[in-house]
Amino acid sequence: MELTNKYELPSSFVNFARNDKYSKGNADISVTTLIDSPRVNIMRSHHAGDLTKDVSDMVWPLFGTAVHHILDQSDEGDHVLKEERLFMDVNGWVLSGAIDRQEIVDGKVVITDYKVTSVWSVIYGKIEWELQQNVYAHMVRKVKGLDVSAIRICVVIRDWSRRDAQFKPEYPKSPIVIVDLPLWSHDDAEEYITDRVVMHQSAQIGYDTNGVLPLCSAQDRWAKDDSYAVKKTGGKRAVRVLPTQKEAEDFLKKSALSEKNHFVEKREGENTRCDGNYCSVADWCEQYNNLKGKRDE
Repeated sequence: MELTNKYELPSSFVNFARNDKYSKGNADISVTTLIDSPRVNIMRSHHAGDLTKDVSDMVWPLFGTAVHHILDQSDEGDHVLKEERLFMDVNGWVLSGAIDRQEIVDGKVVITDYKVTSVWSVIYGKIEWELQQNVYAHMVRKVKGLDVSAIRICVVIRDWSRRDAQFKPEYPKSPIVIVDLPLWSHDDAEEYITDRVVMHQSAQIGYDTNGVLPLCSAQDRWAKDDSYAVKKTGGKRAVRVLPTQKEAEDFLKKSALSEKNHFVEKREGENTRCDGNYCSVADWCEQYNNLKGKRDE
């Protein structure tokens, strides 16, 4: 990957970007890759020499690294274990994952992962958090032989607003939030992990033998369906947003709103990950370009 510095930031930022110390260790796949799209993983490897990243894009990873470093330095006693990397054999592959924090409470493990992210991730939630933490929990059970009582995320909200916290009921009341996640059963977690490893293995075999890549799922693409907004003529905000045109038109007819002064506007669905520069290989992705072409027709 080529590193750029378009805004001529100080060399300290450049050095941070260059000295990425992340490693999955002596493993075939990491937990973060396991829960991600096989297509994206293979394409990242194939296009590694074509990718570019600007130093300015590393600002949020910098925040995350800083938060992890500071919290790791605190002495919490022998009942707390930090930054432990575990390895587990799954269908002939070695899976690895580094757990931010494990605390022994009443003989069982409480797993906590630190995230620095936006307020919307807390309000709407992220399925990736549940997937990742349940894989960690299963690794603790299988590798260490310990029961897990809870999994959670400690979120540092980078764009938190005190004013919004005061006046919006659904808004987080603190810039640091604990998000408790559902804990899967042993069997459910094992089935998920095995299925994901087999999926990645099959994708790699298909690509190595035939050059064929699996498609990203709607979840992989963070896909949003079309929606229909009821709006006032000349207004910017929607009165109501509904999933189908019929529901929007029925709402307008049955409501007290004047049909002369209101209308239904179609909002095109989008593949948020692909469209929003969250996928580093979108430019080379035939699936994304085909979807984009159909949407633009």
